[in-house]
Amino acid sequence: MTQTAAAAETAPQSQRHRFFRFHLPHTHLASVFGDDWFALKAESFARFFGTPGFLIGQTVVVAIWIIVNVVGAFVFDEYPFILLNLAFSLQAAYAAPLILLAQTRQADRDKLHAEADAQHREDLHQMSEDR
Repeated sequence: MTQTAAAAETAPQSQRHRFFRFHLPHTHLASVFGDDWFALKAESFARFFGTPGFLIGQTVVVAIWIIVNVVGAFVFDEYPFILLNLAFSLQAAYAAPLILLAQTRQADRDKLHAEADAQHREDLHQMSEDR
């Protein structure tokens, strides 16, 4: 928890209301998947799929898998590499929904930011007109 959020929680109710005053118009727009621990962990895991570290790590594992099985040092998956194919299928079966979850949550955040920006611009325009 950040220091500002901690201070807001310990503040009296009137100050807490004032601290979150810009969030109040958007409280009805909760995330489609919620903010529970599973949704947050799934989103962070899905974001990891697109990192260079994951891609390099997966390439290294696949290269080692193929080299070990082709050279014959320890053969556990012969040439058509059926187990490797199964591992990729399993990874894809879990990755696709996680990526869609992260994409939907990001779309929700983008929508909220766009609406808040539009409201802010409208407020600025109204203040300019009033002057």
